[in-house]
Amino acid sequence: MTLVSYPLVVLALSFVTFWLSALLGALVLKRYSAFDGGTREEFGLIVGATLTLLGLLIGFSFSMAISRYELRTAYEEAEANAIGTEYLRAELLPAADAARVRALLAEYLDQRVFFYTSRDRQQLRHVDAYTAQLQDRLWSAIRTPATTQPSPPIQALVISGMNDVLNSQGNTQAAWWNHIPFAAWILMAAIAVFSNLLVGYGARPVRTKPYLLMVLPLVVSVALYLIADLDSPRSGIIGVQPQNLLSLSQSLRTH
Repeated sequence: MTLVSYPLVVLALSFVTFWLSALLGALVLKRYSAFDGGTREEFGLIVGATLTLLGLLIGFSFSMAISRYELRTAYEEAEANAIGTEYLRAELLPAADAARVRALLAEYLDQRVFFYTSRDRQQLRHVDAYTAQLQDRLWSAIRTPATTQPSPPIQALVISGMNDVLNSQGNTQAAWWNHIPFAAWILMAAIAVFSNLLVGYGARPVRTKPYLLMVLPLVVSVALYLIADLDSPRSGIIGVQPQNLLSLSQSLRTH
C-alpha cells in the first residue's frame, strides 16, 4: 500500500503542500528577487508553459485512471457472464455432478461478490485463499464427468465454460492490481509544487486578497483526489459495484 491509495489523504496533503508552496513564492521569494518591468512578460510565458504541462499530466493521468476503472467494470460483467453461463452448462453433466457443480458455483459467486464489496484487507486474504480452494474444487467437479461424457462437444462446452470462470477471476485480480505508476504521481506532485511557487511569486501582494492563492492549490488537489479515488477501488468513494454479480446471485436463488 502507498500513500496514493488513500484519496482523502492525497487531497489534504496535496492542498497543504501546494498552498504552502504558493505562499512561499509570494511571501519569501519576492523579498529576495522582486520583479522589474522587463521580466514580467517572460515570466508569464514560463508560468503559462508550466501550468500547461501540469494540465497535460493531470489529463493523461485522469485518462489512465478512467480506463482502469472501466476495465475493472468490464471484468465484473465478464465474471458474471462466465459464472452464469457455466451454471447453465452444468445441466449437461449427470444429475449428481450437475448439482455439485451448481452448488459450488453458487458458493463461488458469493465469494466473488464479497471480493468487490469488502474493504477489510485481512478478510480479503482469507477470501482469496478460499476462492483458490473453490476453483480447485470446481475444476475437480467437472474433470471426471466431463471426460467420461460420450459426446466430445458437450465435454468442450463444460470445460471451456469453467476455463472462462477461472480466467475471468484472474483478469479481474490483475486489473485491481494495475494502478498509475508511482513515478507518475511524483512527477505530477513536483510540477504542481513548482507551478504554485511560480504563481505565488508572480502574484500581486497577497495582503490584499490572500485567499486567491488558495484557488490553484485547491483545484489541483481536487483533481489529484479524483484521480486517486478512481485508481483506488478499495479505498475510494467511486468503487466498482458488483451489480451484475448481485443480479446473478438473486437470479440463482429464485431459480
